[in-house]
Amino acid sequence: MTLTPSKLAMVPFVSVDHMMKLVHHVGLAKFLADVAAEIESDFARWELFDKTPRVGSHSDVGVIELMPTSDGEMYGFKYVNGHPKNMSEGLQTVTAFGLLADVYSGYPLMLSEMTVLTALRTASMSAMATKHLASKGARTMAMIGNGAQSEFQCLAQKAVNGIDRIRLYDIDMAATEKCAANLAGLGFDITLCKTPEEAIEGADVITTATADKDMQTILTDNMVGAGVHINAIGGDCPGKTELHRDVVDRSTVFVEYPPQTRIEGEIQQMDPDHPVVELWQVITSQADGRTSAAEVTLFDGVGFAIEDFSALRYVHSAIKDTPFYADLDMIADPDDPRDLFGMLQRAKA
Repeated sequence: MTLTPSKLAMVPFVSVDHMMKLVHHVGLAKFLADVAAEIESDFARWELFDKTPRVGSHSDVGVIELMPTSDGEMYGFKYVNGHPKNMSEGLQTVTAFGLLADVYSGYPLMLSEMTVLTALRTASMSAMATKHLASKGARTMAMIGNGAQSEFQCLAQKAVNGIDRIRLYDIDMAATEKCAANLAGLGFDITLCKTPEEAIEGADVITTATADKDMQTILTDNMVGAGVHINAIGGDCPGKTELHRDVVDRSTVFVEYPPQTRIEGEIQQMDPDHPVVELWQVITSQADGRTSAAEVTLFDGVGFAIEDFSALRYVHSAIKDTPFYADLDMIADPDDPRDLFGMLQRAKA
């Protein structure tokens, strides 16, 4: 892709306000379904991408990470943090921004907020995995962990898979009531539950999205019945899990990128060679997904850079011919590319 210097000098910036307005412009359900389709499309061309585990800077209170990838034409990265203690201080647990760039020139094509977009793409990813792994006709989901991600997870499952019966549980009933209130009137049959056991009763799909940075046991083996699909998305860093290892051991485990998931996911509890299936291979029919009605399938989702790339690429396309971005004067554009100093001198008042 060849772009002229004048077109590359100004970089579209999608602010939080722009992102929210873009989502409503597109329609929330359609946006979630579209991002799920973009992720699925990119997973189908998995082998084209640069792949590396995210680069993390860990501290006692959280982690800051960079998540880069490229398909050879575009390069993208996301900056993201994870600080569970933030919630008690009135701050977001996760914040993020991302950049998409042109590989041919190295110039940025778009800078975007990704706090809202990460919530959307994470939900879309879970829904896409559920599409390939859950039992046919699944309609009931237990949503365990009713924090910032929960409504998005429910809405994506409805948009992509038609799941419309939701059973909510959180250790904080106020969070459950918040989630139920936000989902009211959006086409769900909602049950508020007082225990995780009550939440998973009759569920075809169980999604866990808890925030504590610790080895949690949200689900034990005796709680998980035959034929269930589990999206375990809260265990997304070293030392943080949600499932008892016996649940992992009896499940067929599907992952994004094994070198990252073995460090951060539920399978960090298991032997280093614990068998897993890469989800991209299921999408490309190189591996089986669910093989029987009684099988327990587990998507051990930790979030991978290609998903962020897909979401950024979707937004880059969606903002065209809309007012939902601002041009940033981010790239120096001297008349002579060799005379950056001269451009600086001419800027004197």
